[in-house]
Parts: sequence; C-alpha cells; structure tokens
Amino acid sequence: MSSIDKMTDQQASQHPHGTDSRAATEAALFEAFGGVRGMVETTVPGLVFVAIYTVKRDIHIAAIAALGLSLVLGIARLVGRDTLKHAFSGVFGVAFGAVFAMMSGDAKNFYLPGMLYTLGLAIAYIASSLAGYPLMGLILGPIFKENLSWRTRNPGRKVAYTKASWAWGLILLAKSAILFPLYWWGDATQLGWVKVALGIPPMLLSVYLTWIFLSKAPPPIDVFAEMEAAERAEREAQAEAG
Repeated sequence: MSSIDKMTDQQASQHPHGTDSRAATEAALFEAFGGVRGMVETTVPGLVFVAIYTVKRDIHIAAIAALGLSLVLGIARLVGRDTLKHAFSGVFGVAFGAVFAMMSGDAKNFYLPGMLYTLGLAIAYIASSLAGYPLMGLILGPIFKENLSWRTRNPGRKVAYTKASWAWGLILLAKSAILFPLYWWGDATQLGWVKVALGIPPMLLSVYLTWIFLSKAPPPIDVFAEMEAAERAEREAQAEAG
C-alpha cells in the first residue's frame, strides 16, 4: 500500500460519519455562503429600499439609503477582518441595482440585476449537474481541501454535490418563477415586499438540504494532506538513499 493510500485511509478513520462530519460540513457552508449574517446582509438593503419607496415614492432617496446601508455593512465586515468576498459582493450588487433604478426611473429595476443573477445561478447549478461538474462541488471542494477528487475518487460525494446542486437550481428557479411575473405585471412595492420575503427562506432551505446531503456522504479526501505526505515520503526515501 502506498503512502498516499495510507493517508487516505487515515483520513477516513479520522472523519467518521456523525458529529465531526456534520460540524465540518456546517463550517464549510458558513464559510461559503457567509452564514446567517450574510443572508441578512443580502436582504436588509432591499427591505430598506422598498420601505422608503413605499412611503416616499422617491427612487433616489430609497436607492441612496439602501446603498448607504450596504456600504456600512461592508465596512463593518472589513473592520471585523471578515472575508473580503462577503464584504464587497453585497455592496456591488446593491450599487448596481441602485444605479440601474435611478438611471431608468423605474423602481422595479432596483431588483432586476439580482433577479437576473438568481436566474443565471439556477441555470448554472442545473447545467453543471447535467455536465457532471456540479457547481456545489466546485464551490465547496476547495473549502474541504478535496478540490476535484470527489469526481473520480469519491463517487459518494459527487452524488451528494449533484443532489445539492439540483436542490439549489430548482429552488432558485421556483423563486424566479414567482418574481419575474411580478416584475412584468406588478408594481414596485409588490415586487419589493415579495422579494424581501423570498430572501432568506429559500437560501436557508437550500443550505439545509446541502448540509443533509453532505452529512450523509463519505468524508472528503484531503488532497493537500496527500501531497504533503507524498513529499515527506520522497524526502525520507532520498535521505535513506543518500
């Protein structure tokens, strides 16, 4: 048995199904999606926009207030030395929507960039699953330090990632199926309040299903640890030969 195979067996014994596996999966999901705080930060600016617009009927005031709040939330993440991707992704999304709404003069356009992103993401999840490269695996693989080993060496995890990607894709498609008719035929306040209501629950459901699928899957293969073990074995062999 090679040193790499031994390392893989050691990893499997060190990561049994149960509390440790579930905790590792939970930590990875929080890192990937920003946790509850990230969900709230993506929802609150939209809530501020629709609340102010409902009262004032002024696109500029509502958009500036939402953008200002998003900047404050982003700065708070930076001050707390949080991950930069969570600090800036929300700010850019809100900024794009705010500028689009103010330039077009239509308050509904504040939500359009996010809606298009959601629809595109849903298509990406489904298409990647059909292609054999489920997007959830591409997102979480590096976090679990398994990279793409799940595709060829850990079929149980590939199945779990595929199921999770299908879950995300279908849930986001359902969300889009509700929002786009409101964008076309409803008014800005209807669209805004429904979008706020659909902000956190679908994501929580998606994350929960992902956690369920991965918690029941085989443990990840730590390819970084394998490479380190192989390099160590090579150095030991060279030292013995010398």
